[in-house]
Amino acid sequence: MDAEVLVVGLGSMGSMALWRLALRGAKALGFDRFHPPHTMGSHHGGSRIIRTAYYEAPEYVPLAQRSFELWRELGPELLVMTGGLYMGPPDSPEFAGALESARQHGLEHEVLEAAEARRRFPQHALRPDEMGLLEKEAGYLLPEAAIAAALERAASLGAEAHFDTPVTAVEPVAGGVAVTAGGRRWTAPRAVVAAGVWNSKLQLPGLDVPLRIVRQTQAWFRASQPSIHHPGRAPVFIRHGLEPGTDAAYGFPSLDGRTIKIGVFEAVEPEVDPDTVDRTPQPADWAGVSRFVRDGMPDLDPEPERAAVCLQEFTPDHHFVVGPLREAPAITALVGFSAHGFKFASALGEAAAGFALDGGTEVAVGHLSASRFASV
Repeated sequence: MDAEVLVVGLGSMGSMALWRLALRGAKALGFDRFHPPHTMGSHHGGSRIIRTAYYEAPEYVPLAQRSFELWRELGPELLVMTGGLYMGPPDSPEFAGALESARQHGLEHEVLEAAEARRRFPQHALRPDEMGLLEKEAGYLLPEAAIAAALERAASLGAEAHFDTPVTAVEPVAGGVAVTAGGRRWTAPRAVVAAGVWNSKLQLPGLDVPLRIVRQTQAWFRASQPSIHHPGRAPVFIRHGLEPGTDAAYGFPSLDGRTIKIGVFEAVEPEVDPDTVDRTPQPADWAGVSRFVRDGMPDLDPEPERAAVCLQEFTPDHHFVVGPLREAPAITALVGFSAHGFKFASALGEAAAGFALDGGTEVAVGHLSASRFASV
């Protein structure tokens, strides 16, 4: 066989899996259709939020805590701690869910009434019916730098990476897994598949999870008072939608001293094909985030200075799929990160290495098994 473990996709998750496999001394060999980091998938844009008071579900908190440890191991310069501010009406998922996670796991946090939140964070124009939860253990990651660092670390430990090499098939065979890539067939006892928005095109055996690919636009807005958006003063934030049809908005402090990156999640987003999608942002793409800026962050010019399109891969319940496939246990799938996965990539890479080499992992991913989608 060609390796102990084959890794399909070397972006957010696959780069971390390759690093953790190589760190354990495994002969690991990876493939990617491009040369990560790149702008064709989900990991570009200069920053990704990492947070601990997880409003989506308290089960993610231990995974977030392990991820922080591994990001610091990979490179402390990849992580900037700012705190996190979650805003919305008291019963909104963004506020109430974060509060539940903070209380359940004993996380350091403050609950702020709207007036106090406006006083401390004047960049946000909270409405009287909104509240804020401020947590200490949050900040942002530098995704492109993190992926490059993981791939460099993996290579220094002996892993082999084949870039600009599309994978066209992943299939179980006697004694392991075969991967067709770059015009030839490669084999190993185990494989990790982390192909991002191209996962569904591989038709993995037993991955009976419909994956929806959507087009997301991030935009950068000019600040009239850049000092109030400095990372030392401005937490990363998530805020409940301010208008019908918008689920939530998210944003960062200024990384360049002039502009602030913000995005919104629309309640309905059309599906796209990653091979044919238009990646050039148009004014209609940033209309929703411009309205959020106009209504919620009056210090910013609502006309963006620039914008960028990325792609996101959603499962039906917006939670991930992590672990061996039931019909092909030699294949570990890292799938469906539903616009909130990058922060966990370091720990998910460790989990993938555990599944591939040991048949299991101590990383807290039990709630992310694909078995939850199995028909009963």
